[in-house]
Amino acid sequence: MRRACALVICWLAASNVSAQSLPGTQPLEMKGDLARHMLNGIDKYLTRQIAIVAKEREKYWNPDYSSAGAYDVSVKTNRDRLKKILGVVDARVPVTMEYVATESQPALLAETDAYRVQAVRWPVLPGVYGEGLLLEPKGKTVAAVVAIPDADQTPELIAGLAPGLDPDAQFARVLAEQGCRVLVPTLINRQDKHSQSEQHKRFTNQTHREFVYRMAYQMGRHIIGYEVQKVLAGVDWFAQKKDRLPIGVFGYGEGGSIALYSAALDTRIQSTVVSGHFGPREDVHNESIYRNVWSQLKHFGDGDVIRLIVPRGLQVEQAAFATGDPPAARQGRSGAAPGTFAVAPMKSVVNEIDRVMSTVPKEPNFPRQSVGFWWEVSAKGNITDANVFRGPGFDGTYTAFLKQLRTDFKKELGKPIEVRRKSFDPDARQKRQFDQLVEFTQKLLPESKHRRQEFFWSKLDTSSLDKFKKSQEPLRDYFSKEIIGQLPEPNVPPNPRTRLLYDTPKWSGYEVVLDVYEEVISYGILLVPKGMKPSEKRPCIVCQHGLEGRPTDVCDPTKKTQYYNSFGAQLADQGFVVFAPQNPYIFKNDFRQVVRKANPMQLTLYSFIVRQHQRILDWLKTLDFVDGSRIAYYGLSYGGKVAMRIPAILLDYCLSICSGDFNEWIWKNITLEWSNSYMFSGEYEMYEFDLGNTFNYAEMAALIAPRPFMVERGHADPVGLDEYVAFEFAKVRRFYAQLGIADRTEIEWFSGGHEINLRGTLAFLKKHLQFPK
Repeated sequence: MRRACALVICWLAASNVSAQSLPGTQPLEMKGDLARHMLNGIDKYLTRQIAIVAKEREKYWNPDYSSAGAYDVSVKTNRDRLKKILGVVDARVPVTMEYVATESQPALLAETDAYRVQAVRWPVLPGVYGEGLLLEPKGKTVAAVVAIPDADQTPELIAGLAPGLDPDAQFARVLAEQGCRVLVPTLINRQDKHSQSEQHKRFTNQTHREFVYRMAYQMGRHIIGYEVQKVLAGVDWFAQKKDRLPIGVFGYGEGGSIALYSAALDTRIQSTVVSGHFGPREDVHNESIYRNVWSQLKHFGDGDVIRLIVPRGLQVEQAAFATGDPPAARQGRSGAAPGTFAVAPMKSVVNEIDRVMSTVPKEPNFPRQSVGFWWEVSAKGNITDANVFRGPGFDGTYTAFLKQLRTDFKKELGKPIEVRRKSFDPDARQKRQFDQLVEFTQKLLPESKHRRQEFFWSKLDTSSLDKFKKSQEPLRDYFSKEIIGQLPEPNVPPNPRTRLLYDTPKWSGYEVVLDVYEEVISYGILLVPKGMKPSEKRPCIVCQHGLEGRPTDVCDPTKKTQYYNSFGAQLADQGFVVFAPQNPYIFKNDFRQVVRKANPMQLTLYSFIVRQHQRILDWLKTLDFVDGSRIAYYGLSYGGKVAMRIPAILLDYCLSICSGDFNEWIWKNITLEWSNSYMFSGEYEMYEFDLGNTFNYAEMAALIAPRPFMVERGHADPVGLDEYVAFEFAKVRRFYAQLGIADRTEIEWFSGGHEINLRGTLAFLKKHLQFPK
């Protein structure tokens, strides 16, 4: 008790000497919350980068306009990249059209003098079907069209079988009356009724689209990509018909997005309408999270997607579109990511089209089709107000769209449709569509170990440590650039500033700020043992806090919290130099929205943490009392996530300890078989694109090897299950043994929860840091 009181007195006394700085540094004079300053700086950096990457996209394109065929070849790399990031990577199954009927409900739903409407489904991927309506003309069929409603519209609505739309906006019906064969798919909607696990009594307010997005994103797929696949399966069916009709796609709202990407990926589509969706994507981080596409802004604005459609036809409609948010959180349902959906302002749509089309030359051998832009006002008002627009479906749009399908538009509409189906619940169809995508994605989980074997393990040469290290480097480079996202090297001097924060009998503690980029800092607390001999160099341990944590949680000797047990202070008491960084996963959805802003530029929060820790390591190695070859990493919880990723990239960390996080990480993120899965939480930033097919935690540990690696695991820690932790670590232990370095990896199990235990880990640190000698 006396010792604790003495520490409190020493810490309080530090306020009288707070102006003192570490020798060789400038005084730290920054005021306010340095963690907030850090996060705000990262946010500002990303805002600047959004404008920069838009100007740099041109370097990824090398179009050849000498002919349509040459152009198509010249943009193949861009088209392949778009397929990859949209998750359009699975081979579609052979397609047939199946008519959906029951004893009480025939497949024929309605009929007019001009066409029939039938309930249909068509196979897309194993176990996944498109489902909706087929409108088949009775007379001459002039074209084939996939008509894609908004996510919250049913196929019946745009086919005129259900009330709620003006006749002109029933674009599936209008096109059928023009003699088009029309296929109308069901999209996954924005309700949350099925976003849950009945088995585990976990219910969320995530939209059905977000629920599928989360699990798909981790597995290198996407809700957008799945729906593009459904459209392209419809195109497959059209293309195999004997009449070989010209093919078009017409989409509204979310369906407009699917139409845009479908046309960009499939050159069989000759004419396209994007209604109520097209516009600049630079603000996509504020849109619904299921629109988050990894690296999109780095390579593709909507205008750049046009490059993959020309010289074929594209019509863009500035149509009315309701704004919206996820279903409200309520008792028993929560966890959805914030975000809205709305139509872009008209001026920005025009600018986005002109940005790209102004670069497309009118070459004699390149049949350049102009991109049409259409709008109609339904009420008096300023055209900057989205509410004054009509739509979807304008006369000009229909005329231009059908002209490119080699037919004419006839304005007159037929009589209202007589619906034979008297009762219908679209939710049953919606649930089938939702369940199929969930099941398909969940089946990717057990298959992913084979993908990782092919991608990762098969490329490692374990015949010697030297050959192993050489074989690691291409995988490390891929991990750094394609999974984590790589920022440029810091472009400003570190300019270290410090001020004394703690003064205890055994060590002094300094707040430290280092510059990384303009307005982006690295901040932490350095604990320096007292009584070191002149020229003595000691090992340093970087001790990392978890979610919503701060360096003081780690270093304050008076603040032995439930989780951290002041482990940084305890290690300083043992004579280690300690540095406790502030990582930017703090301030709840503020930092999560920073992640949202980073993802479309092929960046993550870890992209910044890598450069911040690189700057920390470089600075620590300049200190006279730090042995730069013995800098270790030890992190709890979110800090444990960092323990898996950052030392896998930064080789200056001589060892890594993951506490309270090590897991069968891919399973934890997407499984519906465990109540603590991130599928049911509000931590929507956890998902890393295509991680499931490339790097689980065993693969990350293999990038840390041959350096020592340890896991600290409390049996009662709710972040994982012992069985899954043991399963994943067994792969690490086996791999280290194959390299002949089994003594460099350990796991400590202890009776406890989500906390630093500092028993086995302390022994591990002393052993591998050779301290004290």
